[in-house]
Amino acid sequence: MKKYIYLAGLMGAFLFSSCDDFLTVESPDELNSENFWRDESDVESALASAYSQMYLMTYSGDQWSFPEVKWPVEAYREDVVNIGSDAMNYPNWVELYNFTYTNGNSQFTSMWGSYYRGISFANQIIEKTSEMAEGTIDQSLKNEYINEARFLRGFYHMQLLLNWEEIIIRDVYLTDANGLDKEISSREDTWTFIVEDLKAATALPEKYSADNVGRATKGAAYAYLGFAYLTMAYETPEKEGEYLTAALNALNNVQGYSLVSDFSSMFDGSNKNSEESIFEIQFSMSSANGATYRTQFHQWMACSELGGWDEILPSQTLMDEFMKEGVKSDGLYDNRLYETVYFQCPYFNDGTGKVLGQDYDDWFEGTSKNAFKKFLPSTAAEMEANYSAINVPLMRYANVLLMKAEVLNKQGHPEQAIPLINEVRKVHGGMPDMTGTSQDAVQAQIEHERMIEFPLENYRWYDLRRWGKLTEALQAAGRSGFNESNNAFYPIPQTELNANQAL
Repeated sequence: MKKYIYLAGLMGAFLFSSCDDFLTVESPDELNSENFWRDESDVESALASAYSQMYLMTYSGDQWSFPEVKWPVEAYREDVVNIGSDAMNYPNWVELYNFTYTNGNSQFTSMWGSYYRGISFANQIIEKTSEMAEGTIDQSLKNEYINEARFLRGFYHMQLLLNWEEIIIRDVYLTDANGLDKEISSREDTWTFIVEDLKAATALPEKYSADNVGRATKGAAYAYLGFAYLTMAYETPEKEGEYLTAALNALNNVQGYSLVSDFSSMFDGSNKNSEESIFEIQFSMSSANGATYRTQFHQWMACSELGGWDEILPSQTLMDEFMKEGVKSDGLYDNRLYETVYFQCPYFNDGTGKVLGQDYDDWFEGTSKNAFKKFLPSTAAEMEANYSAINVPLMRYANVLLMKAEVLNKQGHPEQAIPLINEVRKVHGGMPDMTGTSQDAVQAQIEHERMIEFPLENYRWYDLRRWGKLTEALQAAGRSGFNESNNAFYPIPQTELNANQAL
């Protein structure tokens, strides 16, 4: 079952480029869509391919396309990052940063395609597993597989809906081109569909054995369900109270997790699937059987001075926010600053080798460039290696605590929200308790905490849009190309318009 841990080597066999049922194509062992679904190992293989679409890799399985899609599409638009010098050589990335893209942009087109392939795999699992003959698989295990596929289907639809204003609900497995033509669904209907899938997934196990690490759990289903309801509460004011209550109920069911005191360990590969991790993308240095389990995204994240490709950098807006509350009694800013960014300061020049075994000035030679530390390995040798296997947390317990705080404060209970905020501040930031007790003060603190807690985890855009602050934030950061009516969501890719005659 370790196929769940990594991007499965069989991924290429499951990817398809047309709407033909990919299992009806004859192969040497004569498997097809009617006889493939023999036992639980076949279902697990199919699930592995459904999970694989989180890696946003091209059909060739190259090891750099993952960062080249995920961060340009999700992060370049945020006020907390600047585009790096090498990234300026890639027009399709630059137009994402400058908000000059068209619906032909290759990067978000790739994301759209990957997530809909994941949905297609999930739909096939739901349909084919349901049809498996009695006795071929235990009924309780069959239900678990179906619920896991429903989590993935809901997850992929949610990622699409967070980036596109309206999308196509794909709820059946397509075996011919006739099913491609389908109209856009309303945003509210799509949220309802996502919620129903995630509700079904709350029946998943609370945890798995070590051989099954990385699979969706009950906690992941409840966490994303809470995120969905929180977003819906803002988007549907007439149902705000109902959705806030539902969000809080879901988030209260995320049990068995705790904050990690060593913040950077969750992002440098030394503490994978930690007690704070609820759901994360899995990587490994293994290359057994020719499979792709490793990436080069540590080089994509790193600045040129550290041997990276210089594609993404922290913005001054982010640096100012980290330093907003001033230094603590130990003379340092919020601990998360030092775990997220390398910058010119006494802390990184104290002779103890805090920057990959050396001082900051040894690497940067007197300059004052700010560079991301998050998602980099902890040693120079690992940084110099061509590949890395650092996991990417998608949902952490800190997110659950801050979402709960936001819900409680919006319900008129800032006094219940404050302890949750302080818990994150203390464990991750080493910061004293927040000041202020009013709803406005608590909301402002939540906005501050989320901004410095999640750089490169790509929640910032969804937060700003939820709070109605996209224009304000981007103007303050000097991102003059942004126009909210055009850029709050991406346009439907031209490839979809070409293929789907109902649009």
